[in-house]
Amino acid sequence: MALHAGRRAISTDRGRVALITARDGLAAQAGHDLTIDVGSWSGEITIGDDGVPTALSVTLDLNSLVVIRGTGGVKPLTDRDRREIAVTARKVLGVERHPQAMFVGSSFEKGSNGGGFIGGTLTLAGASRPVRLQVAQTGPDRYHAFASVRQTQFGIKPYVAFLGALRVSDAVDVEIDLDLGGAEEPGVRGV
Repeated sequence: MALHAGRRAISTDRGRVALITARDGLAAQAGHDLTIDVGSWSGEITIGDDGVPTALSVTLDLNSLVVIRGTGGVKPLTDRDRREIAVTARKVLGVERHPQAMFVGSSFEKGSNGGGFIGGTLTLAGASRPVRLQVAQTGPDRYHAFASVRQTQFGIKPYVAFLGALRVSDAVDVEIDLDLGGAEEPGVRGV
């Protein structure tokens, strides 16, 4: 089933944005590799007559970060650990000064099997840098996109503990799952 041309509103009810962190350093086994969901985000995608996107913009609310899972580590994460990690992540990202991140797609390259690449600009912590998303079609109107973002390229100092013996790796993977089936034009509500 091909996507129909037009604009579509996208948000948390149509998909998921997750940040995947990895641990590094001499004491890495004490920490956890984390999956952190962005609990609130919204945007708009425009599909051309050929079924290829022509415009994309997404705004992420960084105050909505939720730690979903932590793997590895000496002990499992508790609910309290998850809350504390989310607070720390917001501090590291400078959410007090920059509560949102934004991605604006500017180039769209169709690939095989319904996927492709989206090039654009990510604005995070007050800095804007180019990012390229790799996109794969996972089902009718369903897509998975992936990019790796280096925190230091945005002026973010990755989290460290135990005098630097435990740290979050500079590269953070961003994974997006999106269902465009039935997505509405912005401002249009179905019955």
